[in-house]
Amino acid sequence: MTKNPTSPDGTPASRFAFGTMQFGGRADEVQSAEMYAACRGAGINHFDTAWVYTGGRAEQILGRLIRAERDSLLIATKAGYQGGAGAANLRAQLDDSRRRLGLDMVDVFYLHRFDPDTDLRETMECFAALKDEGLIRYAALSNFAAWQVMKAQMAGLACGTGVDILQPMYSLVKRQAEVEILPMCADQGIAAVPYSPLGGGLLTGKYATGGSGRITEDDGYRTRYGPAFMHEAARRLSALAAARGTDPATLAVAWAAAHPAAPVPILSARNARQLQPSLAALDFKMDPELYCTIEALSPRPAPATDRLEEQK
Repeated sequence: MTKNPTSPDGTPASRFAFGTMQFGGRADEVQSAEMYAACRGAGINHFDTAWVYTGGRAEQILGRLIRAERDSLLIATKAGYQGGAGAANLRAQLDDSRRRLGLDMVDVFYLHRFDPDTDLRETMECFAALKDEGLIRYAALSNFAAWQVMKAQMAGLACGTGVDILQPMYSLVKRQAEVEILPMCADQGIAAVPYSPLGGGLLTGKYATGGSGRITEDDGYRTRYGPAFMHEAARRLSALAAARGTDPATLAVAWAAAHPAAPVPILSARNARQLQPSLAALDFKMDPELYCTIEALSPRPAPATDRLEEQK
């Protein structure tokens, strides 16, 4: 397990990552290349994709972009969103991903979501074998509850492989990870690499002014970010950003990164212009007072125990 993953040549992973879900979809190849260049210019060397993204086009585009500097980059992909967490499916999708990316080895290999129908011992044994064969460097999980991660940890004991990296959802309007996931990562030495720090774009403030995006275009996102308190938090964050002369996206990303567990937010966008406020969070100074002010804009999730008298 590691809290500090590195690229193949030993370069430490950047403080933020970039997610390529839009590559080959909402972002064409030129826009994708511009975002990649903007990330590299800002010092980001950690890039995240998945077998399922845009029918494989995201991996193909990323593969072309990374070719000249691959060894200094941390490249992550995910499998098992479709077809389950069995070894045969994970291997088949990893082979597809490596071919699309033009890589012999992928640095970070995620199981994309929990599969209740597959014994986690099979999954963890598969991770261990893939490491031994030099096909992956870090074993990772995405969209897992804390108990599911710890079940994977126990399942991995026999084969000597634990969970290196976890990818949960985390933002100012999706704070469930604060209850058990982020503390568990800190305790277990697991790097937390959360996605959607902008809450599907809600925390950019664009929806309050009639803008469009995934929340207006996708029923799943509309449901995920439908509660009124989330939209109120977004409006208040925009007002706070305006008062401080910055962008709400900058505040949202900087706040997510400032959690004591030191998560590594995954940035994403449709184009380089849209990406810039998130990249600005790399240099934004989040002092404790501002962190607490932003934290108060949304409800803190309930603790994991009912013994509230024992909570500090």
